[in-house]
Amino acid sequence: MGLLPLLQTDPLAFGLVVLVLLVSLALHEWGHAITALWMGDSTAKDQGRVTLNPIKHLDLIGSIMILLVGFGWAKPVPIYPPNFRQYRLGLFVVSIAGICINLCIAALLAGLLRWMLVSGLLENPSHGLLIVAQAMVVAASINLTLAVFNLLPIPPLDGSKILQSFLPLRWHPYIWRLEANPTYAIVAMLLLLTVFRQPLGSFLGLVRTRFFDAFGL
Repeated sequence: MGLLPLLQTDPLAFGLVVLVLLVSLALHEWGHAITALWMGDSTAKDQGRVTLNPIKHLDLIGSIMILLVGFGWAKPVPIYPPNFRQYRLGLFVVSIAGICINLCIAALLAGLLRWMLVSGLLENPSHGLLIVAQAMVVAASINLTLAVFNLLPIPPLDGSKILQSFLPLRWHPYIWRLEANPTYAIVAMLLLLTVFRQPLGSFLGLVRTRFFDAFGL
């Protein structure tokens, strides 16, 4: 489910979620960019992507998808893996960095919600606190969804590069050409949003349920 229903029921909570989402997307892509720089590739830095400015990272279509269906993407950070000091390690670390950041944000928000619940803050909450708690639930859910969605081993998602870091080197040029083909990316995203939308949505829903259960929420 996207964010538009929240806009209709509580515009303030919607605004808070969008703010957290902008920060989360920026942190996700910043994570890729800064780890690429650490691993020896300055391509992202040279293109101004080692920044927390959300405008530098937002993808129009990916952002609309998050609003409409609850999962989407940001503008991929440009990297040139041959520049990495250790090719396979660099490819793996850079690819998983953004996912780890989203998981940390989701866990931090869920942990705060658990603390608010245990401390009794949510027993008789004010309207403002209730809005904040609602926004935190949605924001944690979106960050978790972004992390799991990006783990899919489908180019151009991060999961494909994570898998690539373990595949034979002779396969890599083919994968890079596939990722560079805009037609393929469009077809892959259309399939995820149509044919595979229901099973993917069910799987993401199960992951969210297990995640919040783990925090006692």
